[in-house]
Amino acid sequence: MAAQTHLLHPLHCLPVSLKTQNPQKQCHYFKQKPINPVVSKLRAAVIGGGPAGSSAAEALATGGIETFLFERSPATAKPCGGAIPLCMLDEFSIPYHLIDRRVTQMRIISPSNLVVDFGKTLKPHEFIAMLRREVLDSFLRRRAESSGATLMKALVTNLVVPTSLHEPYVIHYTMDNCQRQLAVDVIVGADGANSRVAKSIEAGNYATAIAFQERIKLPEDKMGYYENLAEMYVGNDVSPDFYAWVFPKCDHVAVGTGTVCSKSNIKLFQHGIRARVRPKIDGGRVIKVEAHPIPEHPRPVRVRGRVALVGDAAGYVTKCSGEGIYFAAKSGRICGEAIVKASQGGEKMISEDDLKREYLRKWDDKYFTTFKFLDILQKVFYGSNAAREALVELCGDEYVQRMTFDSYLYKKLATGNRLNDAKMVMNTISSLVRCNIMGREVDASAQKILSRV
Repeated sequence: MAAQTHLLHPLHCLPVSLKTQNPQKQCHYFKQKPINPVVSKLRAAVIGGGPAGSSAAEALATGGIETFLFERSPATAKPCGGAIPLCMLDEFSIPYHLIDRRVTQMRIISPSNLVVDFGKTLKPHEFIAMLRREVLDSFLRRRAESSGATLMKALVTNLVVPTSLHEPYVIHYTMDNCQRQLAVDVIVGADGANSRVAKSIEAGNYATAIAFQERIKLPEDKMGYYENLAEMYVGNDVSPDFYAWVFPKCDHVAVGTGTVCSKSNIKLFQHGIRARVRPKIDGGRVIKVEAHPIPEHPRPVRVRGRVALVGDAAGYVTKCSGEGIYFAAKSGRICGEAIVKASQGGEKMISEDDLKREYLRKWDDKYFTTFKFLDILQKVFYGSNAAREALVELCGDEYVQRMTFDSYLYKKLATGNRLNDAKMVMNTISSLVRCNIMGREVDASAQKILSRV
């Protein structure tokens, strides 16, 4: 899930199968009027200082644009599973000392408690990095500042949208208990699922899930069990349409769950995951409780005027796995670089068409297929306990594991071979048919568990 609650979903990404004139011939009787001039350098505001906002601010400032990064609570962080793919460490130059745990073992547990070790095909240098969001977000904000962005520890209260193409956007904000204003030429909305920026530009609504998570400090011997192990649980007792997790952090584990279709029962599902893992967390102490909405699909509008939405504000969280950190940072960087390119380093005013061409088109070309594919997987494997049993059964296949990790760790749809792909499809169908028989019994037992909780 999002916001990220995700680690790595098994089956995360299966294969799918002015012309330059001669100076001597130029006319000097008049000067051509510049197109969309700016009197001074372009000014940009980024609202939200998470991975999406910080990455956008860094790209903008590095490109020579005067950049203001608004974050109301730098000391806090969004509830999040905190896993990032291997490729993000290099692509975003994340220092290894920020990593809490290097997960090399994963277990997925079915509704009937079938346990599958998911990670047997990891290569010696491969792992899933587990970080705390407060640590990662703080690092990315500091880097944006060092690149030239101005960090505004402020709460944005209103955004006044201009009535003409060349008027500025006016941001109203509260800082140091004072009401203030700032006029800017372009805005990047990176302010999460409940984005105020999205509301200001009438970007439309989207369905959201809720993620609920408890951070639990365990006794030393039990924390040792989760040293490099992450667990995922599926079943109606822990979520009717997603999964629950136990992810290791520096000195504690994050235990949580999420749902779209039954948000009012989120605490009931949290009781469910605690019941499933009780022997492993007995003696643990809850040190923090977190909850947050997670977008389920992209917003109807992601660019309007000179405003672009990125990260959760745009709805960039994958179905099935709930991954959001990488896609947040990537969308922020792509958007920031798009503004730099379209404005020629801040020397030229940009337009809505510029943002759609340089940002949206590039994003959709790169990730639309991945998002749609994971949407289909969620519909297939999360509809019932029977389908979840089939999912876990499939995860025991080493070919499925290798394809999944290749796709997740390196953020590209893995390329398999046709014979193994065909076998995988047949195995999927076979598992779904077979598990549908035992699924009815599992569903009945899950109802009894829920009634007791």
